[in-house]
Amino acid sequence: MAAFPFSAIVGQDEMKQAILVAAVDPAIGGVLVFGDRGTGKSTAVRALAALLPKIRSIDGCAYGCDPAPGTPSCDCCAPVKAAGKAKGSQRPVPVVDLPLGATEDRVVGALDIERALSQGVKAFEPGLLARANRGFLYIDEVNLLEDHLVDLLIDVAASGENMVERDGLSIRHPARFVLVGSGNPEEGELRPQLLDRFGLAVDVGTPTDIAVRVEVVKRRDAFERDPESFIAQWRTDDERIRRRIVAARKRLPSVAVSDAALARAAQLCLSLGTDGLRGELALMRAARALAAYEGAAEVSDDHLRRMAAPALRHRLRRDPLDEAGSGTRVARALDELFAQTA
Repeated sequence: MAAFPFSAIVGQDEMKQAILVAAVDPAIGGVLVFGDRGTGKSTAVRALAALLPKIRSIDGCAYGCDPAPGTPSCDCCAPVKAAGKAKGSQRPVPVVDLPLGATEDRVVGALDIERALSQGVKAFEPGLLARANRGFLYIDEVNLLEDHLVDLLIDVAASGENMVERDGLSIRHPARFVLVGSGNPEEGELRPQLLDRFGLAVDVGTPTDIAVRVEVVKRRDAFERDPESFIAQWRTDDERIRRRIVAARKRLPSVAVSDAALARAAQLCLSLGTDGLRGELALMRAARALAAYEGAAEVSDDHLRRMAAPALRHRLRRDPLDEAGSGTRVARALDELFAQTA
């Protein structure tokens, strides 16, 4: 079934902004979406992937390796690219679901049993990480993911490649993807090691405005009744977003981040007590990607303000003396910071 148009999604502005920013700069590290069921989390991810420009991949490569020189390659494609013989064709950006009950073999790949029995050869059957390379890996109820899969994802997210050594096979292939996780915090907490790997985190809720709820239902019903007509109705708006993403990716390397902006990001993280320096890095990258998406030449205070909560809310330590939510604590720290600089 065709994906729901991204531009037709009603509300959830922070979530849409976060995944747009992650699409402009995948180095941000993925998006974590916590909130109620049925609030459009998976719809937004699939809608964005559907409107992104197609990617070029080497013909016949199970990992979707990029034919461009200097890009990460699997063991099979590397010599072909080195010889200048890599030929590629266009394909849609992949969106791969990682189910909670998936086995480790299903995720990382394993020996192709069918070929081993029928042909007597050892062949590798790629897993979900291979399919997700250069696309999106979506995990619903990520807070319920089994520990051994969490450990695996942490390693792959850090290295950008998947290495499998089992059954006499030794396979290494690129596994670079935008990790998108969703869940309900009431059903369990996410392990801190994986939580820290998400560049951005947003909270979504069920709309309380009657007009918004009515519009959501009307649009969803119209899409299910006649998908082609509904998609055609929003095609112009989706195309506008696509052009902005393409332009932002080209502009991104030239967007300036001043020392003053970096100092504000560092001061904000220091006042909030975030651990390590990933908070500053995520905030800087997200603000720069947002600036690129909006056509700005330099990161402004407004960009820092708008990306501070998504970049930092999931990195805050719990304060038993402060019952305010993480988003409120970030907003309060922002007000204090900019009051001082003013």
